[in-house]
Parts: sequence; C-alpha cells; structure tokens
Amino acid sequence: MCLDPKINPATQEPVKCANLTAFAPCYPAPNISCKDYEGNVTTFSGKEIGFFRPFPCRNVNGYSYKVAVALSLFLGWLGADRFYLGYPALGMLKFCTVGFCGIGSLIDFILIAMQIVGPSDGSSYIIDYYGARLIRLSINNETFRETQLYP
Repeated sequence: MCLDPKINPATQEPVKCANLTAFAPCYPAPNISCKDYEGNVTTFSGKEIGFFRPFPCRNVNGYSYKVAVALSLFLGWLGADRFYLGYPALGMLKFCTVGFCGIGSLIDFILIAMQIVGPSDGSSYIIDYYGARLIRLSINNETFRETQLYP
C-alpha cells in the first residue's frame, strides 16, 4: 500500500520535491518475502517501508494561476496580468494601447486560461494539487508509436 505524498499547502506540490520528483513510502502486505540483489531475503510485517514510489512534481515560484486569470479578466486591458507574470515591457505596451484596443486583452485571457502563457522565469503556476492541470504531451524520436492494424 503506497501512501499519497504530503502536499505543501503554500506551493500545492509534494513536500521534498527534487529534480521534478517526490517520493512517498510504500508498505508491502504482511508476510511478503522479497529477495534483494545480494540474495538476502526480507519478510515484511506490513508496518515497515518496503520501497518508495516516485511522484512527479513541478517547479513553482509563487505565481498563482487563479490570480493570473483574475488579473487578465478584470485588469488585462491595463496590462496587470503581464506585469504580474514578469513581462513588464508587454505590460507597459498593453497599458499604453489599452490592451491593444481590447483584442490583445481577449487573446491574453485565452492564452493565460489555457496555461500557454506562464511566468517569465519558466516556473509553473501554483494550481491546487487535485485541481485541473494542463499536461503537455509531445512526440519525439524516442516516443513509441504502435503500428496501425487495418482489417
């Protein structure tokens, strides 16, 4: 039985996240015997940790997704969303042009809501751990593709 990782309430990420991975303890069922690579046999009672399960985690630096969307929705025409995310030049440009006459504000709201535009330092938004998150999938040369079988 593997426990859920402990969640830091400030960052909404697992505690002790290092190299984009956090670990949670797992307890084998009672009377399970395992042999390690040296040939030693260990019998578990169900109360000791048998191994640690890895959990993915993200790098966050204090930028809240909810705040970014709210700023974009209500003050996007002043460039407040871009100032908040660390883009002062774009924020000033939006401020001087009143959000590019509203069109830029609408586009920025969609981009921030879809999590395409994020903080300028490359970190991720703080989003509730059990909330909706965007996970980007990509295909590269190491991605396995299963061949299609046609009847």
